[in-house]
Amino acid sequence: MEQSSLLDIGRQGMQIGLMVSLPALAVTLFVGVAVSVFQAVTQVQEATLTFVPKLIGVGIVMALMGHWMLTTLVAFMVACFDHAARVSLPVGL
Repeated sequence: MEQSSLLDIGRQGMQIGLMVSLPALAVTLFVGVAVSVFQAVTQVQEATLTFVPKLIGVGIVMALMGHWMLTTLVAFMVACFDHAARVSLPVGL
């Protein structure tokens, strides 16, 4: 296996990992900031107030975008397995 193809697969893996995780992380970030502002304004320091909205937000993201995330990851894994199968074939074939 050439180094360039191995580096390309690694780069694609990191890009897909970032692309798939970004919606959930973005929702968690924005919900966390909104809850923090709410807590600062109202001076309510409840631990569950920060956890539950994030959990609900990520659940909604997974319900709405889970199919796309799974399809993207499966397509990448199929491409990786296909590449691995092509690399392991004997030279004469």
